[in-house]
Amino acid sequence: MLKSALFGAIILSNSSLSQNLQDLLSGYSGQPIPLGDIFTRVGDKGFGILLIFLSLPSALPVPAPGYSTPFGILLAVLGLQMLVGRRTPWLPARVAQKQIPAKLGTKMLGAAVSFFDKIEHLIRPRMQWVSSRFGQAILGLLVIAMACLMILPIPLTNTAPAMVIFLIGVALAEDDGLFALLAAVAGLAAVALYALVIWMFLLFLNEFNWDEREQFKDWLKTRLNQIF
Repeated sequence: MLKSALFGAIILSNSSLSQNLQDLLSGYSGQPIPLGDIFTRVGDKGFGILLIFLSLPSALPVPAPGYSTPFGILLAVLGLQMLVGRRTPWLPARVAQKQIPAKLGTKMLGAAVSFFDKIEHLIRPRMQWVSSRFGQAILGLLVIAMACLMILPIPLTNTAPAMVIFLIGVALAEDDGLFALLAAVAGLAAVALYALVIWMFLLFLNEFNWDEREQFKDWLKTRLNQIF
């Protein structure tokens, strides 16, 4: 208990995003990670680090089946908090006790550090409207929309909205308004992707029937390969 309390008291520094994520996970040494500890430790990085962390399993190639829906709900809650103007994130006590398996946490860290090694030199504080009340509210709306798309049980489409939330998290953590604009453009692309999938699902229903909906995933893969 004392170790957990001392560990939770450590606040993330203003170092690089990859280093912050390493600091976030390194103290657990292969142990499950309580969500409450993550919320305690984000410090002045606040919503940004949490959006990055919770979107990782779907945004990056991290095998984590079953996490898109619960993490999507958490992301929607964070987006709502941003929309109403909270400056620090909050998590219900019951949810704070939930734990992320150590193996998944390690995979998430590895994928994130690899990704940031490639893009970190492109990120810097600029166009800092993201730190304003208005900017946070606009990004909160986008997070809610993308989180709702993540929750929808549509196969092969979780990555796009999760990546948008991931980019928003990067923008907030680094006060990079340009990155936030890129996230907004990516959000429009994600909405277009979902519209395409829904349209193709309607085509599928015309070709088959609802009782054969389990075949939709394979059918969708084939059609998307034909398009792209």
